[in-house]
Amino acid sequence: MKQSSRWPRQLWIVRHGESAGNVARDVAHSAGLSRIDISERDVDVPLSQRGEEQSAALACWFADMPAKDRPEVLLTSPYRRAVQTGDFIARNGGLREKAIKPILDERLREKEFGVLDRLTTSGIREIHPEQSEFRRILGKFYHRPPAGESWCDVILRLRSALDTISLHHSGKSVLIVAHQVVVMCMRYLIENLTEEEILAIDRESEVANCAVTEYLFDSSIPPDGGMVLKRYNFIAPLRQGGAPVTAEPDANVAAR
Repeated sequence: MKQSSRWPRQLWIVRHGESAGNVARDVAHSAGLSRIDISERDVDVPLSQRGEEQSAALACWFADMPAKDRPEVLLTSPYRRAVQTGDFIARNGGLREKAIKPILDERLREKEFGVLDRLTTSGIREIHPEQSEFRRILGKFYHRPPAGESWCDVILRLRSALDTISLHHSGKSVLIVAHQVVVMCMRYLIENLTEEEILAIDRESEVANCAVTEYLFDSSIPPDGGMVLKRYNFIAPLRQGGAPVTAEPDANVAAR
């Protein structure tokens, strides 16, 4: 089969397992609090116990694949929860026999929330009402909080990350472990979606923790082949592994 130099042969994009930030965010919203009680920097927030169970179940799903079908490249966000998820897969997903180790790429990091960091939706309205109004006017795709990022900013760095994948990993099977916004913005880029189309997908449901989004290369797509979506928000590996399914937004979901 003719391979385009632009794309990997297969691409999986996985959201990290449930984190302690997901849990803290739920507690804050249930209690009607303005701030989310997290002591660590967002980059340092670890997996919860359920997140570890989810990561282990996903690793088993990869391990059950024929060796030739498993990832050849593993890229992760440098955030601790993503690194831990990637480590589970590297150790227990049959990747060790290929001597595959996670490669950290800061371009895959979580969206930066700036002054809205650790605030709930009600907290943003209370503490930064002007940002709540700016977001209403501009929409979540373009709104950039002070010291933070918009979806467009995330997309800009992901364009660069995809170029690197094309340069170094074309024709290979690549696994990315990152965050919900990264999953959505990758879909926007790979499928050439519009703002309206990707936001409509985003409104349908949250991306579940350790859910799999999968693309396959199709050489018949003009002019030089392209990627076809095979699965999105696929949670069967968790159910098969007896792990809980969670779809909590990250702690900073109000700003997402």
